Formats: sequence, C-alpha cells, structure tokens
Amino acid sequence: MTQQHLFCFGLGYSAQILAGRLLETGWRVSGTCRSEDKAASLRSLGIAAYPFDQDQHLRDVSTVLDGVTHLLSSVPPDANGDPVLAAHGNDLRKLGSDLHWMGYLSTIGVYGDRQGRWVDEQCAPQPISDGSRRRVIAEEQWLALGSTLDVPAHVFRLPGIYGPGGRNQIDVVKAGHARRIVKPAQVFNRIHVDDLASVLMASMASAGGSPIYNVSDDEPAPADHVVAYAAELLGMEPPPEEPFENAELSPFAKHFYAECKRVRNELIKEELGVTLRYPTYRQGLAAIALAST
Repeated sequence: MTQQHLFCFGLGYSAQILAGRLLETGWRVSGTCRSEDKAASLRSLGIAAYPFDQDQHLRDVSTVLDGVTHLLSSVPPDANGDPVLAAHGNDLRKLGSDLHWMGYLSTIGVYGDRQGRWVDEQCAPQPISDGSRRRVIAEEQWLALGSTLDVPAHVFRLPGIYGPGGRNQIDVVKAGHARRIVKPAQVFNRIHVDDLASVLMASMASAGGSPIYNVSDDEPAPADHVVAYAAELLGMEPPPEEPFENAELSPFAKHFYAECKRVRNELIKEELGVTLRYPTYRQGLAAIALAST
C-alpha cells in the first residue's frame, strides 16, 4: 500500500498541528516554510521542509512533489494573486494519479459584514477588504485546479484560530497583555486548532464532500467575554472594560471589528462526521489552562 503523503504549502501553526497528528499515524509529511532555519527545525521533527516565498520558488519541483497523495495550501494571496499558483501552478497541473485530495485554507472574511446574522456555505461572498476579495479569487482558482486534475478539492473557511503555544487568551492574560474591548452586539467566530486538524483529517479520509466548509465552533461570542473567562480560569481580575469607540487600536485590529457575522458549522458535522472536541471557547480555554498548571 502506498504511503500517504501530505505536502503543505505553508507549514505554519495549523499545518504543523495537522502534520504532527499525521506523522503519529504513519503518514509522510513535507512542505514549505519561509526560511532555511525554519526548514531545518521542521526537518528535526520528521517533516521534509523547503524554503519558499514569492521570490524564492521551489527547486526540482517534480522530485519534491513526487508521490504526494494530499496537497494543502495555507499561503494567503497578496496584491499579485496566489503566490503558490503563480509560482507553481503549471507544476501542480502536471501532478499524476497519486494525488487524491486538495485543500485550501481560506477565511470567513469572504462573507464580509452581515451585521451579526448567520451565514452558511450557501451564502454568496460579500468581501469588503482587499485581502478578502483576493481570497475569493484564490478559492475559485484552487477549486478550478481540482476540477482540472479531476481531484476532490475543498476550501476551508476559517475564523480566528486558537490553541496551545501562545495562541490563546490564557497566555495573553497571564502575560498582562489582554484588553477587554467592548463593542455592543459584536461577536467573533473561532476554532481550536485541534478541531481544525480533525476537520482536515476527516475530509482527507472522505471520498468527496462539498467544495466549501465553514470550520468554526458552536458559539460565536464577544471577544471581551472570552478575555473575562480566561481571567476567571486563572483566578485573576480581568482587565478593565474599554468602550470600542474610545479604544486606541491599530488599523489591523480595527479591521476585525468592522465585520460581524455568526458562522454556521453544520456541514462539517453532517458530511464529515466531525464531533468538536472544543465546541465553545470555554472547553478550549479550560483545557489550555489545565495543561499550563
């Protein structure tokens, strides 16, 4: 039996969690990162890694991608389009019959601002930022590539991702960097990184499924509630409330408060059979707090 081989364009936080779980089950994992130092670190974990960015393309691509059975990209588009497809789209179109699955990590930002209303995969994108508009184009390109190769291709629309290793409000509150910004009626969607990995693994094991999946937990919630709960778990006083209209925020931070929507996640449960280990931020933060004691 051919060994399953996942190649990730962009071995970032989420892809590394997925890679670790796959390696434990006998998969081969390889992919790209931005620097040779990071590549060396990943190789020490058993992941064959190669530096790649828009100015540094992969060398000997046919050898690097030889035997790849599953392909995942988490590299965001820039003003020039999708860097992976720009650099290696023609190479990917030459992949042979070994390839069984393709995935692209996108963002729920493609839905734009829905003023707190619920959205599902049937809702047409209404992006309001340049980055989200680029994502819509990239989604279409990756799905089209799957059609060209006659390989199941899937887009996973992601909210904020949290988990161990500093990507959570437990660590932020501990470090004294948390802010409790209050904007009435504002909610954010999120997913624990382990649940994201479970969704991707379920899709890889599936024979098909929908082209697009929302990957979010069961409870969109205000960011200030999450901060307050993290402080409660730690037995600490939460930071003071800051009204949004008075808060000094960077343009990047303000961007997140410009959109509000609630994302439905039934499809990952109904089609992929996923049961979320952390259905709300409460279970996720409680596990992180327990692990850190």
